[in-house]
Amino acid sequence: MTLSFLKITIDLVTGFFLMFIIVKVVGRKIINHISPFTFITSLMLSEMLGNAMYEKRVGVFHIIYSMCLWGALLFIVEFLERKSLFFRGIFQGKPTALIKNGVVDREALKKCRMNLNQLQSLLRQSETFSIREVAFCYLEANGALSILKKARYQKTTMEDFNLPRSAVYIPVTLIRDGKVLWDEIKDLGYDESWLKMQLSSHNISNYKDVFLAEWLEGDGIFVQTNQTN
Repeated sequence: MTLSFLKITIDLVTGFFLMFIIVKVVGRKIINHISPFTFITSLMLSEMLGNAMYEKRVGVFHIIYSMCLWGALLFIVEFLERKSLFFRGIFQGKPTALIKNGVVDREALKKCRMNLNQLQSLLRQSETFSIREVAFCYLEANGALSILKKARYQKTTMEDFNLPRSAVYIPVTLIRDGKVLWDEIKDLGYDESWLKMQLSSHNISNYKDVFLAEWLEGDGIFVQTNQTN
């Protein structure tokens, strides 16, 4: 029993300092998971140390060797990323433009294996509650969104213009991928005739032609059709 606790203590202390050294040498990217590669690396290091601690056949020297080898490989990759754009593109990946000039790129969504619901959810997490606010949106290699809003939606304060405060409304999705969300329309207090009238203002008669339709009180309807590039 005493030897078991002693082994765990030695393994844990050794692994702790090795992890500290690796992070210090490689940099903070491994903590922030800047790229898919650094995310996998952090998982591998934790699994390597965790499994080694409770495996009786693995000694402290095995832990030192395996973690030092993995750290060396990581250092080599980081060096190649700094010196070569080719390797940087392979290991870090490139951002993908999901919205260009205010238009959702459906092909980019498919390549990223995302749907419209997921895009809207990620936008809301970035304090952007309507696609109409976005000029450009990029999906970064680490899964985060980088958003450039249209000029009229960029952050200002009411005090900047000495304007009175006004009511705030949440955008409501009316049509998504050609399917009408009737419950949302009902909650707004409207019906199908109202929806048809709103779409007719954009010369749209068929719901299936609509990729996204969104209603914002005070700003009206925002529509993107399936034909929009």
